[in-house]
Amino acid sequence: MSRYFIILLISGIFPFILSFYPPLKFYSNIKALIISLLSTTILFGGWDVYATARGHWWFKSTGICGKYFLGLPIEEWLFFIVIPFCCLFTWETIKHIQSHFINKKAQK
Repeated sequence: MSRYFIILLISGIFPFILSFYPPLKFYSNIKALIISLLSTTILFGGWDVYATARGHWWFKSTGICGKYFLGLPIEEWLFFIVIPFCCLFTWETIKHIQSHFINKKAQK
């Protein structure tokens, strides 16, 4: 397992598990989540493919597993799914917490 993959796993495992927390209902709008993740993957993945092909940046072979798709390591493609997922999860969690405190404040 590559270092890059381990970092992605550590970053995404807790948000993924907590996304099933019932009061949060993060999983209730799965269609919007998939559209969002596909959009970022296509947009930024396309840019990454272009920049890598032109030699603007590269990936050190010691940090990746060595499997590539369209010239990018698999870990880079996973990055475009895992990190936006974590960001969306964090955003939705903050909104949930804020609404919870606003509702408690309104009840007082």
